[in-house]
Amino acid sequence: MSAPHPLNQAVVAQALHDLRNGQLRRCLSMGFSERELDVLKQPALVSLLANAQVPWCSVTVNTDVLWRVVGQINDIEREIATVDRMLRLGASTEMVSKFFGLTHQEVALRRDIIGLPKRRGRHPVLNEEQDTTLWKHWKSGITERGIALDDDSAMLALTMDLAEALSLPMSVIWAAIGSWVDQGLV
Repeated sequence: MSAPHPLNQAVVAQALHDLRNGQLRRCLSMGFSERELDVLKQPALVSLLANAQVPWCSVTVNTDVLWRVVGQINDIEREIATVDRMLRLGASTEMVSKFFGLTHQEVALRRDIIGLPKRRGRHPVLNEEQDTTLWKHWKSGITERGIALDDDSAMLALTMDLAEALSLPMSVIWAAIGSWVDQGLV
């Protein structure tokens, strides 16, 4: 004797779960009508449906959604790499939180994972020479890249590049840029 069809069992289990949790619309979207949902209220008929050897339902694959979900792995990997780069370049917890929504605990964990020492206090402010050098590099960077002052993601990328090029903490560069923009010094 053959075994019950696993797809039938899965659909019955999901429908019963949804019904118990008041998700009637999910059951309807699976293809059940109200008449068929009444059948699922009777244990003997549920057992009959779940243990049927022939499939009474089918699966369709929405390939557009499937590939969108699969494509998210690249976004996730890119986000992790960006967060790690930001932390290595001296970004503050507040910056990482602003751009990626990570909590202070998640940022601390990320720092531990990539082997960064625990930070205490703030980075020092720029001296006059560093400020002038940063200004020149930043000004040419926004001009060359055509960055709008309110484009935070492009400004973030430029800030990371400047932190690498000038060996300055990213949080200090970000604060300086924010101050210049706020003062209208562009």
